[in-house]
Amino acid sequence: MSAILAISHEDVAEGMKPGDRPVSQVEQDLAVLDAYSRAVIGAAEKISPAVVNIEVSHQAGFGRNRRFSEGSGSGFVFAPDGFILTNSHVVQGARLIRVLLTDGRESEAQLIGDDPDTDLAVIRIPLTGLLAAPLGDSQRIRVGQLVVAVGNPYGFQTTVTAGVVSALGRSLRSRSGRLIENVIQTDAGLNPGNSGGPLVTANGEVVGVNTAIILSAQGICFAIGINTAKFVTGRLLRDGKIRRGYLGVSGQNVDVPRRVVRFHRLVVESGVLVEAVEPNSPADRAGLLPGDVIIGYGDQTVQGIDDLHRLLVDEKVDMPMVLTFLRRGELRTVTVTAEESQTRRP
Repeated sequence: MSAILAISHEDVAEGMKPGDRPVSQVEQDLAVLDAYSRAVIGAAEKISPAVVNIEVSHQAGFGRNRRFSEGSGSGFVFAPDGFILTNSHVVQGARLIRVLLTDGRESEAQLIGDDPDTDLAVIRIPLTGLLAAPLGDSQRIRVGQLVVAVGNPYGFQTTVTAGVVSALGRSLRSRSGRLIENVIQTDAGLNPGNSGGPLVTANGEVVGVNTAIILSAQGICFAIGINTAKFVTGRLLRDGKIRRGYLGVSGQNVDVPRRVVRFHRLVVESGVLVEAVEPNSPADRAGLLPGDVIIGYGDQTVQGIDDLHRLLVDEKVDMPMVLTFLRRGELRTVTVTAEESQTRRP
């Protein structure tokens, strides 16, 4: 039989030329796997030089009752002049903080500031010219998107794991007791020591700061969105802490129905759905109810939890502000005075 006659109708249908070898299913699978591998490899190579190992020493008690303990975590350089982002619980209360870079250099670090309410902290080492991690936009990621985590679990430096974004908009209670909103859930494997390391996209941009795992579960891990981290980092660099207010509500991001947007000619298409109101809180005294959708605070729009967090700080604390919200499609406003608190919900 000639070579031409030996070609199947399926091959011709696929546009193959005489003499071409059919591509097997195994080869197709390998091609897909190789594309996935290339994405993970590229992300890991781009971010790994900015990831650091953080070792801390704690002291408890005094005199004969004095005790020392050691711990470790991860972090990443976000500015070339030695500024590093990590988790608050990694460095909080540490007597000594040491940082180990991927090139083998070690340095003692200074705590610039930490915010237990978002489990974020900034430290600095006296080195310059460092490779900084590129920061992305956590509002642009999607469920199912490939993400890569790099850290130092159990002291194994620059360990790379990969997975997907499992869910967005999760809530996670911080060690201070405050609810952290808009947390990223991922199945990229994390272990003790990964805390503070970056969660990055396939192009190597940081979209989250790895912060917690559920020990009794498999593949349920959480990261603080980088948009939240950007804001917190800016305030820690400026003041060393965040003077945060609270309204006394818990909520989640929701879309505002298009008919409501058009009817009221709103400039926002999303807001914060109030799920619960704490008794005798500023929101309670102002008359806010579960089911209300907050879309404005003062003269600023509120399109999500991050916006509300950003507005409930500094000059907005202890000042009467106009809060704009929707109640069953009706546009309303109330005057509310946020109180200063470091341990309560917005």
